[in-house]
Amino acid sequence: MEGKEALAKELVLDRQLCFALYGASLAMNRTYKPLLEPLGLTYPQYLAMMVLWETDHLPVKVLGERLGLDSGTLSPLLKRLEQAGHVTRTRDSADERQVTASLTPQGAALKEKAIDVMMGFGAATGCSFAEMAALRDTLKALRTRLDAAQT
Repeated sequence: MEGKEALAKELVLDRQLCFALYGASLAMNRTYKPLLEPLGLTYPQYLAMMVLWETDHLPVKVLGERLGLDSGTLSPLLKRLEQAGHVTRTRDSADERQVTASLTPQGAALKEKAIDVMMGFGAATGCSFAEMAALRDTLKALRTRLDAAQT
């Protein structure tokens, strides 16, 4: 019982890891918004573009898996990127169900401007590259453990 009583004292919003992560996520989105405006991208679009800058001509299914997005979320996102002239979507002639997302030259050229986004975000955090890398690795490990707990 004493263990539960001790934990009950910890049941305060500002002491919760989940709330700290949630607040940090909101702050990250607010920080990225003005940085991404010159590129004409939203944060989720930026993430999709990063995946395509890393590996162009990617099946949409694989893109969704990399981003952790379902097709209902990813399809409108890609449609907006296509309308903006950054990507094209093409159906596989052998299997119409398979769609590939590819960068246009305009979309590929945005990668150079994205370096300014990274630099701006780095400056906003006040963290060194090493500190950001350590924090990222810690969060990735946390996600892996949480994902494993779900299975």
